[in-house]
Amino acid sequence: MYAYILKRLLLMIPTLFGIVLVSFLIVQAAPGGPVEQAIAEITGMQGSATERIAGGGHETMGGAGMLKQANSTNTSSKYRGAQGLDPELIARIEKMYGFDKPAHERFFKMLNDYSHFDFGESFFRSEKVVDMIFARLPVSISLGLWTTLLVYLVSIPLGIRKAVSDGEAFDIWSSAVVVIGYAIPSFLFAVLLIVVFAGGSFWNVFPLRGLTSEGWELMRWPEKILDYFWHMTLPIIAMVISGFASMTMLTKNSFIEELSKQYVLTARAKGCTERQVLYGHVFRNAMLIVIAGFPGAFLSILFTGSLLIEIIFSLNGLGLMGFEAAIGRDYPVVFGTLFIYSLLGLVVALISDLTYVLVDPRIDFESREV
Repeated sequence: MYAYILKRLLLMIPTLFGIVLVSFLIVQAAPGGPVEQAIAEITGMQGSATERIAGGGHETMGGAGMLKQANSTNTSSKYRGAQGLDPELIARIEKMYGFDKPAHERFFKMLNDYSHFDFGESFFRSEKVVDMIFARLPVSISLGLWTTLLVYLVSIPLGIRKAVSDGEAFDIWSSAVVVIGYAIPSFLFAVLLIVVFAGGSFWNVFPLRGLTSEGWELMRWPEKILDYFWHMTLPIIAMVISGFASMTMLTKNSFIEELSKQYVLTARAKGCTERQVLYGHVFRNAMLIVIAGFPGAFLSILFTGSLLIEIIFSLNGLGLMGFEAAIGRDYPVVFGTLFIYSLLGLVVALISDLTYVLVDPRIDFESREV
Protein backbone atom coordinates (compact mmCIF):
# COMPACT_ATOMS: atom_id res chain seq x y z
CA MET A 1 0.00 0.00 0.00
CA TYR A 2 2.88 2.39 0.75
CA ALA A 3 4.29 1.86 -2.74
CA TYR A 4 0.87 2.61 -4.23
CA ILE A 5 0.57 5.83 -2.22
CA LEU A 6 4.04 6.89 -3.32
CA LYS A 7 3.18 6.24 -6.99
CA ARG A 8 0.00 8.29 -6.70
CA LEU A 9 1.83 11.16 -5.04
CA LEU A 10 4.50 11.16 -7.74
CA LEU A 11 1.84 11.07 -10.48
CA MET A 12 0.32 14.24 -9.05
CA ILE A 13 3.32 16.23 -10.32
CA PRO A 14 2.84 15.58 -14.09
CA THR A 15 -0.93 15.79 -13.63
CA LEU A 16 -0.71 19.25 -12.09
CA PHE A 17 1.79 20.27 -14.76
CA GLY A 18 -0.63 19.21 -17.51
CA ILE A 19 -3.57 21.02 -15.91
CA VAL A 20 -1.60 24.24 -15.49
CA LEU A 21 -0.18 24.02 -19.03
CA VAL A 22 -3.55 23.49 -20.72
CA SER A 23 -5.14 26.27 -18.65
CA PHE A 24 -2.27 28.64 -19.45
CA LEU A 25 -2.58 27.95 -23.20
CA ILE A 26 -6.34 28.50 -23.12
CA VAL A 27 -5.93 31.79 -21.26
CA GLN A 28 -3.36 33.00 -23.79
CA ALA A 29 -5.89 32.51 -26.59
CA ALA A 30 -8.79 34.08 -24.69
CA PRO A 31 -9.58 37.70 -25.61
CA GLY A 32 -10.15 40.46 -23.11
CA GLY A 33 -7.17 40.04 -20.82
CA PRO A 34 -6.08 42.55 -18.16
CA VAL A 35 -4.08 44.60 -20.67
CA GLU A 36 -7.11 44.93 -22.95
CA GLN A 37 -9.26 45.88 -19.97
CA ALA A 38 -6.81 48.57 -18.91
CA ILE A 39 -6.75 49.92 -22.46
CA ALA A 40 -10.56 49.93 -22.56
CA GLU A 41 -10.66 51.86 -19.29
CA ILE A 42 -8.18 54.44 -20.58
CA THR A 43 -10.10 54.97 -23.80
CA GLY A 44 -13.34 55.40 -21.88
CA MET A 45 -15.02 52.12 -22.77
CA GLN A 46 -15.37 51.01 -19.16
CA GLY A 47 -15.05 54.28 -17.34
CA SER A 48 -11.94 56.08 -16.16
CA ALA A 49 -9.45 54.05 -14.16
CA THR A 50 -6.22 55.66 -15.26
CA GLU A 51 -5.25 56.46 -11.71
CA ARG A 52 -4.74 52.78 -10.99
CA ILE A 53 -2.37 52.45 -13.95
CA ALA A 54 -0.67 55.74 -13.18
CA GLY A 55 -0.06 54.64 -9.61
CA GLY A 56 0.77 51.03 -10.35
CA GLY A 57 4.19 51.16 -8.76
CA HIS A 58 5.98 52.45 -11.90
CA GLU A 59 7.24 55.86 -12.83
CA THR A 60 4.29 57.14 -14.87
CA MET A 61 2.57 60.36 -15.68
CA GLY A 62 -0.89 61.33 -14.47
CA GLY A 63 -4.09 59.92 -15.99
CA ALA A 64 -4.89 63.09 -17.91
CA GLY A 65 -1.34 63.26 -19.24
CA MET A 66 -1.52 59.68 -20.45
CA LEU A 67 -4.73 60.33 -22.32
CA LYS A 68 -3.28 63.46 -23.89
CA GLN A 69 -0.16 61.65 -25.03
CA ALA A 70 -2.20 58.68 -26.20
CA ASN A 71 -4.47 60.82 -28.32
CA SER A 72 -1.51 62.53 -29.97
CA THR A 73 -0.06 59.22 -31.25
CA ASN A 74 -1.40 57.08 -34.03
CA THR A 75 0.12 53.62 -34.07
CA SER A 76 -1.11 50.08 -34.59
CA SER A 77 -1.11 47.57 -31.74
CA LYS A 78 -1.69 43.87 -31.19
CA TYR A 79 -4.33 44.76 -28.58
CA ARG A 80 -7.90 45.47 -29.57
CA GLY A 81 -8.86 49.08 -28.98
CA ALA A 82 -5.25 50.24 -28.60
CA GLN A 83 -5.02 52.04 -31.93
CA GLY A 84 -3.89 55.61 -31.35
CA LEU A 85 -2.32 54.93 -27.96
CA ASP A 86 1.33 55.62 -27.26
CA PRO A 87 3.43 52.40 -27.53
CA GLU A 88 5.30 53.48 -24.40
CA LEU A 89 2.02 53.52 -22.52
CA ILE A 90 1.14 50.04 -23.84
CA ALA A 91 4.57 48.77 -22.77
CA ARG A 92 4.05 50.31 -19.33
CA ILE A 93 0.72 48.50 -18.93
CA GLU A 94 2.25 45.22 -20.12
CA LYS A 95 5.03 45.53 -17.56
CA MET A 96 2.52 46.35 -14.86
CA TYR A 97 0.69 43.04 -15.44
CA GLY A 98 3.78 40.99 -16.27
CA PHE A 99 3.02 40.69 -20.01
CA ASP A 100 6.30 42.30 -21.07
CA LYS A 101 7.93 38.83 -21.19
CA PRO A 102 7.32 36.02 -23.71
CA ALA A 103 4.64 33.46 -22.85
CA HIS A 104 7.09 30.61 -22.21
CA GLU A 105 9.09 32.71 -19.73
CA ARG A 106 5.94 33.64 -17.86
CA PHE A 107 4.84 30.00 -17.78
CA PHE A 108 8.09 28.63 -16.36
CA LYS A 109 8.28 31.46 -13.85
CA MET A 110 4.76 30.58 -12.75
CA LEU A 111 5.73 26.90 -12.36
CA ASN A 112 8.74 27.88 -10.27
CA ASP A 113 6.59 30.09 -8.04
CA TYR A 114 3.86 27.46 -7.72
CA SER A 115 6.41 24.82 -6.68
CA HIS A 116 6.68 26.62 -3.33
CA PHE A 117 3.06 27.83 -3.31
CA ASP A 118 3.74 31.41 -4.29
CA PHE A 119 0.75 32.45 -6.39
CA GLY A 120 1.66 36.10 -6.67
CA GLU A 121 -0.67 39.05 -6.17
CA SER A 122 -4.06 39.84 -7.60
CA PHE A 123 -4.00 42.25 -10.54
CA PHE A 124 -6.83 44.36 -9.18
CA ARG A 125 -7.00 43.86 -5.39
CA SER A 126 -3.34 44.42 -4.38
CA GLU A 127 -3.53 41.31 -2.18
CA LYS A 128 -1.56 38.11 -2.22
CA VAL A 129 -3.53 35.27 -3.80
CA VAL A 130 -2.61 32.95 -0.92
CA ASP A 131 -4.05 35.43 1.58
CA MET A 132 -7.22 35.77 -0.49
CA ILE A 133 -7.65 31.98 -0.63
CA PHE A 134 -7.09 31.47 3.10
CA ALA A 135 -9.45 34.34 3.93
CA ARG A 136 -12.26 32.71 1.95
CA LEU A 137 -11.47 29.07 2.67
CA PRO A 138 -13.52 28.86 5.92
CA VAL A 139 -16.72 29.72 4.02
CA SER A 140 -16.19 27.11 1.29
CA ILE A 141 -15.05 24.41 3.71
CA SER A 142 -18.05 25.11 5.94
CA LEU A 143 -20.50 24.79 3.05
CA GLY A 144 -18.78 21.78 1.50
CA LEU A 145 -18.08 19.81 4.67
CA TRP A 146 -21.40 20.18 6.46
CA THR A 147 -23.44 19.77 3.29
CA THR A 148 -21.60 16.59 2.30
CA LEU A 149 -21.90 15.12 5.80
CA LEU A 150 -25.61 15.87 6.00
CA VAL A 151 -26.21 14.51 2.48
CA TYR A 152 -24.56 11.23 3.44
CA LEU A 153 -26.25 11.06 6.84
CA VAL A 154 -29.65 11.48 5.17
CA SER A 155 -29.05 9.52 1.98
CA ILE A 156 -27.49 6.31 3.32
CA PRO A 157 -30.19 5.40 5.90
CA LEU A 158 -32.94 6.52 3.52
CA GLY A 159 -31.46 4.55 0.61
CA ILE A 160 -31.15 1.41 2.75
CA ARG A 161 -34.73 1.76 3.97
CA LYS A 162 -35.97 2.21 0.40
CA ALA A 163 -34.02 -0.85 -0.76
CA VAL A 164 -35.47 -3.04 2.00
CA SER A 165 -39.03 -1.84 1.26
CA ASP A 166 -38.66 -1.74 -2.52
CA GLY A 167 -42.06 -1.32 -4.18
CA GLU A 168 -43.90 -0.73 -0.91
CA ALA A 169 -45.76 2.39 0.16
CA PHE A 170 -42.72 3.93 1.91
CA ASP A 171 -40.58 3.49 -1.17
CA ILE A 172 -43.21 5.09 -3.41
CA TRP A 173 -43.94 8.23 -1.40
CA SER A 174 -40.30 8.74 -0.42
CA SER A 175 -39.34 8.51 -4.11
CA ALA A 176 -41.82 11.30 -4.81
CA VAL A 177 -40.18 13.44 -2.12
CA VAL A 178 -36.71 12.67 -3.51
CA VAL A 179 -37.73 13.60 -7.06
CA ILE A 180 -39.28 16.88 -5.90
CA GLY A 181 -36.17 17.72 -3.88
CA TYR A 182 -33.96 16.94 -6.86
CA ALA A 183 -36.10 19.06 -9.19
CA ILE A 184 -35.92 22.18 -7.01
CA PRO A 185 -32.75 24.20 -7.75
CA SER A 186 -30.77 24.99 -4.62
CA PHE A 187 -30.72 28.73 -5.35
CA LEU A 188 -34.53 28.80 -5.73
CA PHE A 189 -34.98 26.96 -2.45
CA ALA A 190 -32.51 29.41 -0.87
CA VAL A 191 -34.70 32.32 -1.94
CA LEU A 192 -37.72 30.55 -0.45
CA LEU A 193 -35.88 30.05 2.83
CA ILE A 194 -34.98 33.74 2.93
CA VAL A 195 -38.57 34.77 2.29
CA VAL A 196 -39.89 32.48 5.03
CA PHE A 197 -37.18 32.51 7.71
CA ALA A 198 -34.86 35.49 7.14
CA GLY A 199 -37.14 38.50 7.43
CA GLY A 200 -38.86 38.18 4.07
CA SER A 201 -42.64 37.88 4.41
CA PHE A 202 -43.00 35.63 7.47
CA TRP A 203 -40.41 35.11 10.23
CA ASN A 204 -37.07 36.73 10.96
CA VAL A 205 -35.35 33.79 12.63
CA PHE A 206 -32.02 33.45 10.83
CA PRO A 207 -29.48 36.05 9.64
CA LEU A 208 -29.47 36.99 5.99
CA ARG A 209 -25.76 37.37 5.31
CA GLY A 210 -22.27 36.56 6.51
CA LEU A 211 -20.58 33.62 8.23
CA THR A 212 -20.57 35.16 11.71
CA SER A 213 -22.06 38.13 13.53
CA GLU A 214 -20.28 41.37 14.37
CA GLY A 215 -18.23 41.05 17.52
CA TRP A 216 -17.80 37.30 17.01
CA GLU A 217 -14.18 37.48 18.19
CA LEU A 218 -15.32 38.81 21.58
CA MET A 219 -17.81 35.98 22.19
CA ARG A 220 -17.13 32.99 24.40
CA TRP A 221 -16.48 29.77 22.50
CA PRO A 222 -19.97 28.24 23.10
CA GLU A 223 -21.51 31.47 21.78
CA LYS A 224 -19.15 31.39 18.79
CA ILE A 225 -20.24 27.86 17.87
CA LEU A 226 -23.93 28.71 18.18
CA ASP A 227 -23.50 31.90 16.16
CA TYR A 228 -21.59 30.04 13.44
CA PHE A 229 -24.27 27.37 13.01
CA TRP A 230 -26.98 30.03 13.24
CA HIS A 231 -25.53 31.69 10.14
CA MET A 232 -24.86 28.41 8.31
CA THR A 233 -28.30 26.82 8.81
CA LEU A 234 -30.13 28.27 5.80
CA PRO A 235 -27.26 27.97 3.26
CA ILE A 236 -26.62 24.34 4.22
CA ILE A 237 -30.31 23.41 4.10
CA ALA A 238 -30.59 24.98 0.66
CA MET A 239 -27.66 22.91 -0.62
CA VAL A 240 -28.70 19.65 1.05
CA ILE A 241 -32.24 19.68 -0.34
CA SER A 242 -31.10 19.07 -3.92
CA GLY A 243 -27.96 17.10 -3.07
CA PHE A 244 -29.34 14.07 -1.23
CA ALA A 245 -31.58 12.79 -4.05
CA SER A 246 -28.95 11.24 -6.32
CA MET A 247 -27.03 9.78 -3.38
CA THR A 248 -30.22 8.23 -1.99
CA MET A 249 -31.02 6.50 -5.27
CA LEU A 250 -27.40 5.38 -5.66
CA THR A 251 -27.48 3.79 -2.20
CA LYS A 252 -30.83 2.13 -2.86
CA ASN A 253 -29.80 0.65 -6.21
CA SER A 254 -26.49 -0.56 -4.79
CA PHE A 255 -28.20 -2.38 -1.92
CA ILE A 256 -30.87 -3.89 -4.21
CA GLU A 257 -28.15 -5.27 -6.47
CA GLU A 258 -26.29 -6.84 -3.53
CA LEU A 259 -29.47 -8.28 -2.00
CA SER A 260 -30.07 -10.32 -5.15
CA LYS A 261 -26.66 -12.06 -5.05
CA GLN A 262 -26.01 -15.65 -4.04
CA TYR A 263 -24.11 -14.94 -0.84
CA VAL A 264 -27.20 -13.21 0.58
CA LEU A 265 -29.31 -16.34 -0.06
CA THR A 266 -26.61 -18.44 1.56
CA ALA A 267 -26.51 -16.20 4.64
CA ARG A 268 -30.28 -16.39 5.00
CA ALA A 269 -30.21 -20.17 4.57
CA LYS A 270 -27.72 -20.38 7.45
CA GLY A 271 -30.26 -18.68 9.72
CA CYS A 272 -28.90 -15.11 9.75
CA THR A 273 -31.44 -12.46 10.62
CA GLU A 274 -32.28 -9.75 8.10
CA ARG A 275 -30.32 -7.25 10.18
CA GLN A 276 -27.27 -9.53 10.17
CA VAL A 277 -27.59 -10.05 6.44
CA LEU A 278 -28.02 -6.36 5.74
CA TYR A 279 -25.32 -4.92 7.98
CA GLY A 280 -23.02 -7.92 8.38
CA HIS A 281 -22.77 -8.96 4.72
CA VAL A 282 -24.43 -6.52 2.33
CA PHE A 283 -23.43 -3.19 3.82
CA ARG A 284 -19.69 -3.44 3.16
CA ASN A 285 -20.11 -4.45 -0.49
CA ALA A 286 -22.92 -2.02 -1.23
CA MET A 287 -21.10 0.95 0.29
CA LEU A 288 -18.12 0.68 -2.06
CA ILE A 289 -19.89 2.49 -4.90
CA VAL A 290 -21.22 5.10 -2.48
CA ILE A 291 -17.72 5.79 -1.18
CA ALA A 292 -16.48 6.09 -4.77
CA GLY A 293 -18.79 9.08 -5.26
CA PHE A 294 -17.56 10.94 -2.18
CA PRO A 295 -14.67 12.90 -3.77
CA GLY A 296 -16.80 14.13 -6.66
CA ALA A 297 -19.67 15.07 -4.34
CA PHE A 298 -17.42 16.91 -1.91
CA LEU A 299 -15.47 18.82 -4.54
CA SER A 300 -18.61 19.68 -6.49
CA ILE A 301 -20.25 21.14 -3.41
CA LEU A 302 -17.04 22.80 -2.24
CA PHE A 303 -16.09 24.61 -5.44
CA THR A 304 -19.03 24.82 -7.84
CA GLY A 305 -22.30 23.99 -6.14
CA SER A 306 -21.93 26.79 -3.62
CA LEU A 307 -21.48 29.68 -6.06
CA LEU A 308 -25.09 30.85 -6.21
CA ILE A 309 -25.57 30.12 -2.51
CA GLU A 310 -22.59 32.33 -1.70
CA ILE A 311 -24.09 35.12 -3.78
CA ILE A 312 -27.57 34.83 -2.28
CA PHE A 313 -26.39 34.69 1.35
CA SER A 314 -23.49 37.16 0.85
CA LEU A 315 -20.88 34.56 1.75
CA ASN A 316 -17.45 35.46 0.41
CA GLY A 317 -16.10 32.01 -0.46
CA LEU A 318 -13.78 30.46 -3.04
CA GLY A 319 -16.54 29.85 -5.55
CA LEU A 320 -17.52 33.51 -5.72
CA MET A 321 -13.89 34.64 -5.72
CA GLY A 322 -12.97 32.31 -8.59
CA PHE A 323 -16.00 33.36 -10.62
CA GLU A 324 -15.25 37.06 -10.18
CA ALA A 325 -11.59 36.48 -11.05
CA ALA A 326 -12.51 34.62 -14.26
CA ILE A 327 -14.91 37.37 -15.32
CA GLY A 328 -12.40 40.10 -14.50
CA ARG A 329 -9.43 38.24 -16.06
CA ASP A 330 -7.55 38.34 -12.77
CA TYR A 331 -5.12 35.65 -13.91
CA PRO A 332 -3.10 35.16 -10.68
CA VAL A 333 -6.33 34.43 -8.79
CA VAL A 334 -7.65 32.21 -11.60
CA PHE A 335 -4.49 30.11 -11.80
CA GLY A 336 -3.98 30.05 -8.04
CA THR A 337 -7.49 28.79 -7.28
CA LEU A 338 -7.32 26.32 -10.18
CA PHE A 339 -4.06 24.92 -8.81
CA ILE A 340 -5.54 24.55 -5.33
CA TYR A 341 -8.72 22.93 -6.72
CA SER A 342 -6.69 20.44 -8.77
CA LEU A 343 -4.37 19.59 -5.90
CA LEU A 344 -7.26 19.05 -3.51
CA GLY A 345 -9.04 16.92 -6.10
CA LEU A 346 -6.03 14.64 -6.50
CA VAL A 347 -5.52 14.35 -2.74
CA VAL A 348 -9.20 13.60 -2.09
CA ALA A 349 -9.18 10.94 -4.84
CA LEU A 350 -6.24 9.25 -3.12
CA ILE A 351 -8.06 9.41 0.21
CA SER A 352 -11.06 7.79 -1.47
CA ASP A 353 -8.92 4.87 -2.64
CA LEU A 354 -7.55 4.42 0.87
CA THR A 355 -11.10 4.46 2.22
CA TYR A 356 -11.92 1.59 -0.15
CA VAL A 357 -9.31 -0.51 1.65
CA LEU A 358 -10.69 0.44 5.07
CA VAL A 359 -14.19 -0.61 4.04
CA ASP A 360 -13.09 -3.80 2.28
CA PRO A 361 -9.56 -5.04 3.14
CA ARG A 362 -9.79 -7.55 0.27
CA ILE A 363 -9.14 -4.72 -2.18
CA ASP A 364 -5.45 -4.55 -3.03
CA PHE A 365 -4.33 -1.55 -5.09
CA GLU A 366 -0.73 -2.64 -4.67
CA SER A 367 -1.11 -5.43 -7.23
CA ARG A 368 -2.76 -3.17 -9.81
CA GLU A 369 -1.39 -0.63 -12.21
CA VAL A 370 -1.98 2.96 -11.07
